[in-house]
Amino acid sequence: MYFQVFDGHGGIDAASFTQKNLLSFIVEDTHFPSMVKRAIRNAFVKADYALADTESLDNTSGTTALTALILGRTMLIANAGDSRAVLGKRGRAIELSKDHKPNTTSEKLRIEKLGGVIYDGYLNGQLSVARALGDWHIKGPKGSKGPLSSEPELEELILSKEDEFLIMGCDGLWDVMSSQYAVTIVRKELMLHNDPERCSKELVREALKRNTCDNLTVLVVCFSHDPPPRIEIPRTQRKRSISAEGLDLLKGVLSDI
Repeated sequence: MYFQVFDGHGGIDAASFTQKNLLSFIVEDTHFPSMVKRAIRNAFVKADYALADTESLDNTSGTTALTALILGRTMLIANAGDSRAVLGKRGRAIELSKDHKPNTTSEKLRIEKLGGVIYDGYLNGQLSVARALGDWHIKGPKGSKGPLSSEPELEELILSKEDEFLIMGCDGLWDVMSSQYAVTIVRKELMLHNDPERCSKELVREALKRNTCDNLTVLVVCFSHDPPPRIEIPRTQRKRSISAEGLDLLKGVLSDI
């Protein structure tokens, strides 16, 4: 199974092209399926270069890219940009990707090391993300390492019975709610109707109620046909004890009665 979320900027060309071609670039790579991580990295580079070389596309258009590839019980998350993948694990939110914002510590260090600058949270004063495909008016020559990177960060995990669903969303969602709040909403909705599409729409509605200022794309993927089970919180049995001094004091009080 394969799922993807793109958040374009500077027009629709980059997001539309990548949405249509990225999966093909992955499965057609010579390293797929024996070396899946390398195939995914190569596919991101191929898509990025294609956005520079295809004359019918606006090479100043750009997009973030977030993908989830599930092979058996292994899930691979790849992210370049500020979209986010969050795992719902028995009601707990587990973030599987990092938001590539220019002012996060790791991205800031990488950008400045490569000669870039950050103005008011924007890379070179132009872009609010630190990684993206396209945006060739900002990048240097192909093959060179510049402040704006198209290289994805990858996260691999083996899905267990406790892993219930995955939320993939662009920054318009995460700007106005925490990962844990989103997982709580989805789990509650799934227990009511077990419909991931309705859960996605509910997250969009909640983000709009919270006055998100960005566009919204949300995808919920369930790992089981059954709704999440109710979480039973065990009742703790408290054992009370009394110290020797307290026992002597109690005996004294009782003897006076």
